[in-house]
Amino acid sequence: MRNMHDHHLVTDVMNSESVRAGLILFPIIIFMLYVGAVMRSNIHRKKWPMYRTLCMALGMICIAVSVVGPLAEEAHVSFIAHMLSHLLLGMIAPLLIVMAHPLTLLLRTLSVSKARMLTSLLKMKFIHVLMNPFIAATLNIGGLWLLYTTDLYMLMHQYLWVFVFIHLHLFIAGYLFTASILSIDPTAPKHSYGYRSFILVIALAGHGMLSKFIYVNPPAGVPLKQAEDGSMLMYYGGDLVDLVLIFILCLQWYKAARPRPLPVPHKMNL
Repeated sequence: MRNMHDHHLVTDVMNSESVRAGLILFPIIIFMLYVGAVMRSNIHRKKWPMYRTLCMALGMICIAVSVVGPLAEEAHVSFIAHMLSHLLLGMIAPLLIVMAHPLTLLLRTLSVSKARMLTSLLKMKFIHVLMNPFIAATLNIGGLWLLYTTDLYMLMHQYLWVFVFIHLHLFIAGYLFTASILSIDPTAPKHSYGYRSFILVIALAGHGMLSKFIYVNPPAGVPLKQAEDGSMLMYYGGDLVDLVLIFILCLQWYKAARPRPLPVPHKMNL
């Protein structure tokens, strides 16, 4: 009875009007700040690409849908809905937001002195360690293994602070991993394409192995049928997102390795 009471307590808190309003307002405010920075950048610098703003909008929508609304409510009782929420929050939203180049935009809109301060902070050793693809992949995939092979999944539905911590970790770890693999922003550590590709393959294998493990070893309290369907969604849905990630990384590698045309010598008029 205690577990069921705690489960309903978390659900009731997350579905309260004040919490729901806060969860909806947060991504809206972040996107409005982003749009404001885009407008400032367009005035003082060259025009900001429209596709980046679209990526940011879609990323914020993915976050909102995964934490509030029908899907978020269903995720409390359905492992399939939970897994869809996991894909949106931990994989799709981070990829879209990384492609929106938020740090690049921020640096373009800050004053020179503030941009230098931010750059110095981003170059701190602690940040570089987190942005190492191996560390980021360990936090991302390792965190998922802990979530689904221990009692964390059950505790997430019993205690609000565990619920909040796990969802924050899902997004932050997913963002760090995606950002470390693509290394798009100018302040990101530039690891070799070979190293990033190797870590990406290892991470994909770890994610796939976990989905297969869940298929036959459901988390505590999850019916076998839901575990099977949820793990298949995790496996194939994750593969689709990973294909996009692989395509972008390979495109970056191709552009970096492509021979540059030699300058045409000027003809001398004799």
